[in-house]
Amino acid sequence: MEVKNYIKGKDFNQELAVFINFRISSGKYRYFVYNLKKNTIVQQAVVSHGSGSVIPRSDALRFSNTEGSYQSSLGKYVIGESYIGKFGKAYRLKGLDSTNSNAMQRAVVLHSYGCIPDVESETPACLSLGCPMLSVNAFKETSRYIDQSVKPMILYAFY
Repeated sequence: MEVKNYIKGKDFNQELAVFINFRISSGKYRYFVYNLKKNTIVQQAVVSHGSGSVIPRSDALRFSNTEGSYQSSLGKYVIGESYIGKFGKAYRLKGLDSTNSNAMQRAVVLHSYGCIPDVESETPACLSLGCPMLSVNAFKETSRYIDQSVKPMILYAFY
């Protein structure tokens, strides 16, 4: 597993990581808090993608690291400190790869938004400006894992 190898010996949480599988349709569970030691999913949730990632008349998505693209970015992020912003509590995301190195300047953060459902359905989740958005309840659950973690957690978004 790429993330296990990446974090080994580094100052990151060695037990928990977050994965977003953008290949899964946006109305379905595709956000996972994963226990790397036990190989178990401890939380699954619906998560948004950026409105710019949508390709008209296609199920495929596109991704970008460019400011103003409103696209989601792929790669590994460090989940940084929390702050209170216009969506309430949010976590800064620092991109670790060339595919997401502009995340901080693009203000791509992990936050909740009321239009994201708690349970999966056939209906696609509402779109963001590039941020991974969770339902209010899913965000509260994720916050507990992040806030209890002594070392920073990794979030890995892939397609």
